[in-house]
Amino acid sequence: MCWALLLRKECETMQSSIELRNKLKSIDHRGYPAYKELRGQYDFRDYVLSIDHVQGDPFAAPSRLSVWVKGEKAGFPAAFYDTHAKRVTLQDHLTRLFGREIMGGSFQAKGSGKSGLLSVSRCGQQVLERTAVKVKTGSSAGSVRSIPAGGSQNSSAGTAGRGDITLRFEAGFPANGRTINARELEKMLFDILPECVRGSLYYAKIDQNKLKQAICLCEDQEYIREKLPELSLCAFVADGAILPRESGVSEKPMKGAVAFKTPESLKVTLELPNKGKVTGMGIPKGVTLFVGGGYHGKSTILQALQNGVYNHIAGDGRELVITDNTALKLRAEDGRSIANVDISPFIKDLPNKRDTTHFSTEDASGSTSQAANLMEGIEAGSKLFLIDEDTSATNFMIRDQLMQEVISAGEEPITPFICRVNSLYRDLDISSIIVAGSSGAYFHVADTVIQMKEYVPYDITEKAKAAAQGYPPMNGDEDKFPAYLDKRCPQPDMGLKKDDRIKIKTMGTSELMLSRENVELRYLEQLKDQEQTAALAWILKFAELKMMDGRKSLQQISELLEKQVDKDGLESLFERGDVSSSLARPRRQEILACINRYRKLRF
Repeated sequence: MCWALLLRKECETMQSSIELRNKLKSIDHRGYPAYKELRGQYDFRDYVLSIDHVQGDPFAAPSRLSVWVKGEKAGFPAAFYDTHAKRVTLQDHLTRLFGREIMGGSFQAKGSGKSGLLSVSRCGQQVLERTAVKVKTGSSAGSVRSIPAGGSQNSSAGTAGRGDITLRFEAGFPANGRTINARELEKMLFDILPECVRGSLYYAKIDQNKLKQAICLCEDQEYIREKLPELSLCAFVADGAILPRESGVSEKPMKGAVAFKTPESLKVTLELPNKGKVTGMGIPKGVTLFVGGGYHGKSTILQALQNGVYNHIAGDGRELVITDNTALKLRAEDGRSIANVDISPFIKDLPNKRDTTHFSTEDASGSTSQAANLMEGIEAGSKLFLIDEDTSATNFMIRDQLMQEVISAGEEPITPFICRVNSLYRDLDISSIIVAGSSGAYFHVADTVIQMKEYVPYDITEKAKAAAQGYPPMNGDEDKFPAYLDKRCPQPDMGLKKDDRIKIKTMGTSELMLSRENVELRYLEQLKDQEQTAALAWILKFAELKMMDGRKSLQQISELLEKQVDKDGLESLFERGDVSSSLARPRRQEILACINRYRKLRF
């Protein structure tokens, strides 16, 4: 529910908690639909409880509720949310606190379906902006920049709603069969919920030191990210970082893993605002190659770097692994749809005379999909590409000397990436970090070569360059990156506009469904949370219905979307104010990747 609507409803329809208790008694043992009479807002003195959506029956998706606490009552220091990054960190911390509180309070009431369920967004290792908790910054939110000693409240924190907190969560309204069990819901709303709210949304009640540590870590992470361009770096990995994960299905750090240690030639020292002096490996802009034997950590460091576009919580091991936040993991994606993408810098002169400056297909090959992914990445504003040869199309990445001699250039429509990687940086300021284990051809074009040996990096640039002298380089690397079409203006999906009830469904981070159209996302490796997938579904719907008109380009649409979400949050995607409690904000790269994979995209 948006703030304006929340405040208006507070003035017009506010009821007391006593009235809610009386309503519960009046509907006890009635049919389940009578629960809908509870919709509205109720004053619990310390906070306002809003019952926003009531489930249709005990087996349906849980009811959606929200809690609103005024800033002066919540009491969080203004210095903890005076920048966007710190506000997101505070919201993330409060979501985690409330989640831990309801783990002890949620109970399976005696009854059917989801009776007694209490749930809120489950946060992972990344710190993401979510709809679960929103802290209002107020008009003068940028005036406070330092955290007061001891985290004490700043005197300016009472500015016009500043520090107000909205918490959104879900509850399974109890039932016996399909008959209301109001007594159990009364326990949830009057006994369990108040304790959970008090234990998580009031500064005086929480562990203030842990919150301050989270905010300080955020400041340090953002400081490094802001320093990268100034130091001509595209990424930074701190000494002591733990990069390996517990398992392939766990984001938690591996116990007993080798701590990261920087080679002397790449060492960078930073003076962080809170942690102080930190040393680590600065990865320079340009072309960086990671090599080494199998199972020595090449893919592990690439995965850490692709996740470095997000801030991480303390204890993750990758807290100070920071990557340019526009970085994009590129890979082959056989079978994806492509609509009107200029892939001619890499693929042209196809034997069937197909136009590769406006290339479209319903079933892309490995090379055409990777070329399209790269060109779409340029369109999304990415300044760093991350590539692992294991997930790349071989003919897109390289063509060796023997193959060039047997198959002439005129017979090969593909210009491999190795012939464009330097011009990408030279002409477009786009760096590349590449993992290679089977071919040394990239030694010629790499600016920096790092060998991973038992998870420890070694700078072997001079050794690799010397060895490469005995082998001929690929031709064409000196060419300027070709001009390309970067303005694609999508037409609206008229079938979607005529659909009265647009169904949205998500399947983890791998797929979403808009109306009757599935969108495959499984190869977007930097999509980390199923709530980001849910947000993408709503963003795609909003863009299709409100922004695509055949005149705005995809770049303009993405910029407008980002400005809107920056200003009004993900909540602004909902027309009726009935906001999902389980959305997390994706990056522009994933937004455009999702739109590009929508098979009804037309130009």
